[in-house]
Amino acid sequence: MIVVAGEALIDLVVTADGQRAVPGGSPANVAVTLARLDQPVRLLARLGADAYGGQLADHLTANRVDLGWAVRAEQPTSVAVATLDASGRASYEFRLVGTADWQWTPQELPDLAGSPATALHTGSLALALAPGAQVLEDLLGRERRRDGLTVSIDLNLRPGIVSDRAAEQARVERQISLAHLVKASDEDLAWLYPERTVADVMAAWRASGVCCAVVTCGGDGAWLLAPDGSTHQQPAVPTTVVDTVGAGDAFTGGLLAALADLDALGDRPADRLAAVTAGQWDVVLRQAATVAALTCGRRGADPPRRAEVEALLGAAS
Repeated sequence: MIVVAGEALIDLVVTADGQRAVPGGSPANVAVTLARLDQPVRLLARLGADAYGGQLADHLTANRVDLGWAVRAEQPTSVAVATLDASGRASYEFRLVGTADWQWTPQELPDLAGSPATALHTGSLALALAPGAQVLEDLLGRERRRDGLTVSIDLNLRPGIVSDRAAEQARVERQISLAHLVKASDEDLAWLYPERTVADVMAAWRASGVCCAVVTCGGDGAWLLAPDGSTHQQPAVPTTVVDTVGAGDAFTGGLLAALADLDALGDRPADRLAAVTAGQWDVVLRQAATVAALTCGRRGADPPRRAEVEALLGAAS
């Protein structure tokens, strides 16, 4: 079972045709992607007690995301206003003050030791906004020291919300040292380290203890730095882009699902990732890119089912 921790919020998607309220939030999107790829997944989220919180709970349950560890919070649901341009690329405005997602207390988090969890994934605003970010960071630290499961982080930075670059550099560097697997976009890195190359950043992460680093580059595909220091490149899978909402989250879910299929997640995580062969890393990247491409080909954060991914991979082979 993969445990995903972090925000579940409502995206108000604004287009020329009007707006619609749809479930979102990077960690929640990752959890739905994993569930649709037939991976057992449990979401650690704080769901608002309002109608939006109910909409989120219904959506997650309908997609077979286990909410056994979710908290039904008193605070309202966070809202992200996603405005799509003519190419389908989304820009975001967030309404987050006093909302449920960022109010974690240590008592609300389960003890993962002895649970069936093989990985703990988090990232995005959940690791950036106080007071909950520190609570989740402490959880990552405990799990990294315990060495009983794979710790995964997707940066998914939001400079429009957390704009202090120096503080974000310090936070990211502190948190990624707790992870075995780190994923970021080239846009994340261009903002975080404008004077450094992607290769330099990935190498620095590896030196800090990250086993595997992955950077997505939109239409230019993705790069992966493996535990043995080798690099792997995956071209973007061709698709007709409807919009890019949730594409990065879909990539992350596809990546984790592919690693789970290889039994590369679990205890002794560094050893498991080191055992993945060069050919298997290529397969992992190809699956993640395919999941992202299928998501881009439809409206909103609507990741594909396993059968759709396998059909497209089979057609390409």
